[in-house]
Amino acid sequence: MATRPKVKAKGPVTGGSGAQPVPLPFPIVGIGASAGGLAAIEAFFSGMPRDVDPGMAFVLVQHLDPDHKSLLTELIQRRTRMQVSEVKDGMVVRANCVYIIPPNRDMAFLNGTLQLLEPAAPRGHRLPIDFLFASLASDQQERAIGVVLSGTGSDGTQGVREIKAEGGMVMVQSPASAEFDGMPQSALATGLVDFELPPAEMAAQLVAYVAHALGRPPHPASAASVMGGNVLKKIFVLLRAQTGHDFSQYKPSTIHRRIERRMAVHQIDSMAAYVKYLQQTPVEVQALFNDLLIGVTNFFRDPEAFAALEEKVVPRLFEGKAVGSAVRVWCTGCSTGEEAYSIAILLQERLELLKASYKVQVFATDIDSRAIAVARAGLYPASLAEHVTPERLARFFTLEPDGSAYRVHKGIRDLLVFSEQDVIKDPPFSKLDLISCRNLMIYLGAELQKKLISLFHYALQPGGMLFLGSSESAGEQGDLFAVLERKAKIYQRKEDFQGAQRAALGRFLPPLMNKNMSPMPTTEKTPILAKLSLRELTEQALLQQLSPVAALVNSQGEILYLHGRSGMYLEPAPGEAGISNILKMARDGLRRDLTVSLHKAAASLDTVRVAGVRVKTNGHFTQVDLSVSPVPGVPAAALASPLFLVVLEQAPDNPGAIAPAPSALPAVSAAAGSDKLQTDARAQITELHEELQAKEEYLRAINEELETTNDELKSSNEEMQSVNEELQSTNEELETSKEEMQSINEELNTVNSELQTKVGDLSRANNDMNNLLAGTGIATIFVDHSLRILRFTPSASQIINLILSDVGRPVAHIVSNLVGYTSLVADMQEVLKTLVPRETEVQTTNGKSYTLRILPYRTLDNVIEGAVVTFVDVTEVRRTREALQKVNALLRLAVVVRDAHDAITVQALDGRIIAWNPGAEQLYGWSEAEALQLNVSDRIPKALQTVALNQVHQLSQALTLAPFQTQRLTRDGRCLDVWLTATALLDETGRVDAIATTERVSDVGAATDGAP
Repeated sequence: MATRPKVKAKGPVTGGSGAQPVPLPFPIVGIGASAGGLAAIEAFFSGMPRDVDPGMAFVLVQHLDPDHKSLLTELIQRRTRMQVSEVKDGMVVRANCVYIIPPNRDMAFLNGTLQLLEPAAPRGHRLPIDFLFASLASDQQERAIGVVLSGTGSDGTQGVREIKAEGGMVMVQSPASAEFDGMPQSALATGLVDFELPPAEMAAQLVAYVAHALGRPPHPASAASVMGGNVLKKIFVLLRAQTGHDFSQYKPSTIHRRIERRMAVHQIDSMAAYVKYLQQTPVEVQALFNDLLIGVTNFFRDPEAFAALEEKVVPRLFEGKAVGSAVRVWCTGCSTGEEAYSIAILLQERLELLKASYKVQVFATDIDSRAIAVARAGLYPASLAEHVTPERLARFFTLEPDGSAYRVHKGIRDLLVFSEQDVIKDPPFSKLDLISCRNLMIYLGAELQKKLISLFHYALQPGGMLFLGSSESAGEQGDLFAVLERKAKIYQRKEDFQGAQRAALGRFLPPLMNKNMSPMPTTEKTPILAKLSLRELTEQALLQQLSPVAALVNSQGEILYLHGRSGMYLEPAPGEAGISNILKMARDGLRRDLTVSLHKAAASLDTVRVAGVRVKTNGHFTQVDLSVSPVPGVPAAALASPLFLVVLEQAPDNPGAIAPAPSALPAVSAAAGSDKLQTDARAQITELHEELQAKEEYLRAINEELETTNDELKSSNEEMQSVNEELQSTNEELETSKEEMQSINEELNTVNSELQTKVGDLSRANNDMNNLLAGTGIATIFVDHSLRILRFTPSASQIINLILSDVGRPVAHIVSNLVGYTSLVADMQEVLKTLVPRETEVQTTNGKSYTLRILPYRTLDNVIEGAVVTFVDVTEVRRTREALQKVNALLRLAVVVRDAHDAITVQALDGRIIAWNPGAEQLYGWSEAEALQLNVSDRIPKALQTVALNQVHQLSQALTLAPFQTQRLTRDGRCLDVWLTATALLDETGRVDAIATTERVSDVGAATDGAP
């Protein structure tokens, strides 16, 4: 059973002398992204609160091009109010800050600092997200939060397992919203993800989770006792009712931590409310069950322990076992099968080293059906390459076509049997050579651990091995297990003299396997007799009386069935054991005749008999009658070659084993007809020699042909092996190149996203600059060192005749509309030479005036790359200046008028007074304000008013009248004799619109009241 949240994941960076890391007072959010992740990252940070700090630190890892400067820091800073920094080695992490991994670095979290390391894996095999997540989980436990965004491959999947094993939280971008869904899909396949959301919605959920799960003070010490009360028992009841598994004997701390995490996910405050939620939501019961079964496992996890297993345990499993016997291994709590496959690989390597045939069976069991399904498929993320040596990776795994995962070879998969089993209540396997139970018992209560150790003792064979996790021990059961390797936690079974295992069976085994394990006694024998026919009885009796040695073979002599005691004629051939060949097993004297007879029978498909074959057996010779005959009744299509029956019978005329010597023959036989016998014998011997010579020549030819064929086949086989090795090498290189290209493609995709964003920014800035230059109306021309036009604003074409096709042409080739200014090119060259700006005022043919400025064009690096020519329209400024000059002249005149002693006035054509100087005030007595309310007729005596109207008419014709004497009235009614000079004032159209007068007291006589 695999109720194994596993021990704390070992991160890539550990702290000093093994001191426990101190979690920071704020959560750390690790964010992993790859191809297409830039848009997701921007959406994630755009969703953060704008007015408050989130109270977390964010550490971002993205697959970056190692040779390209990252723009992430600049791009993300625009999306968040938090400070964004590219990480420097040893940087201390602070809340409300964002930290970005630099290119070509792995990054780990250690004691509140970020550590940068040179990547250990080659490009294309790096897993920086897993690297960060693992160290973050190890260092911050439940305060570790993982976020997986868009990307290809499976980077981050193992890190998700590590974070979940430590009680952290995991968010994954919904695949539908991801530009590349490989990484999100791989993380979701673990079944450990808490939230699956679009990036824009993650921030709000993240803030809510942190506020509920980590924003409150930790539970007091009494919380554990509360958890151990009736409320916790109700949760156990609900779990057992729905899943069939009992967690009541687990360590309370483990259960407590998992339940609290599930409550935080759903933002439930009380245990009673959570129990009610479980009752109403069966899906949550399954989710809690899955959380309790979180397993973090890798191939060859804890390499030192597996090295000890390979060196000290695996060889012992095969010692003393007969060839063909079974080696049985049980991997309990196998989770997703990585450790079970690791053990199977070690066993397979040992089999290849021994070059012997053994039957290996690895039983891998777990309580989690989802984990068993993964293990049965034998398909794992490409990140497993981090834990498996390249040699084993090439021999025992196959890379999937898309490069995202490895599949276990069928030869290794066939060694394992995966099944769902609860080790607490289900019957165990038996007669085992090795049990692996790693990091399961640390989550069980002490009493349950003791019973489980006793169960393992029962299941193991005498001398069997037990392989435990680094935090587990069988020390309290010293009478059951001896320590074989203390550091690697490897134990060997001892004989049980105290009856401990029988006590364990009372708890674990079903009643039928407990105390009543002895077979039920039988009161009577009830043999079942087969009813044989008379023919079968007769045949069996004949076979017992007449039992010749016979063998069923094919045309090549391979034995398919052997009948009788054949030891006198056949013996095992030296070499590897396999399919036996009767030609190789034949004893001396029999092999030649047997080979010839089998060849004749195969050629003629007729029976071939040879009598009196002398076979050497144990130092003497036995005469044997040999017959080889085809087996009838077998369809030709059923077999690759016809079958033959080889029968060996001892010759009837020589019942003894030793052939009689020639001297023992009767004398009568030698004397009677000796000539005839000698002639017949010589003829027979000659015939036999000729036949034998022909057969030997035939066999020699056949052997030579066979040897030639074998040489050719051997040569062809060697060539095929060489081609196969080359193809395999080429395939491995292509796979490596594919992985590297995929990784580089992700990096380039990231760079492309950054550059696209930068191009967008530059495009907007360019548009803003064009609109700014066009909006200001300042004509601008940019030229290079050779005074070739680089660009210009639209308003510049009104001053210099420019069109779009003029870009790239020298300025000297362009005709300008400037009047009297021909030194533009010379001034540009002078500015580029001296770097001193030049400014002058020019005019165009349409009468407009401009301020011409020529400045050096400087880059951000203060490099001169040309010149900038600007034309600022100052036409209105010039007109204003001229107007000011006129005004100034009028002001000077006004001063003269103001300080004059004569009375100076201005009147409209209708007689209204519109100007009145201080001299007029002194002469006539009216103040300026009073005078402006008067009409000129009010100051002229009635007798002179007609004359005054005629004078106005004369002014409209002559503009100026010669000074004349007249009279004017004062404020107090006096009449003064004055000399008056009148002048007509013209408007902009040249028409008379007012009359100015200068009046001075006449010296002829004093004025009198009422004088005409």
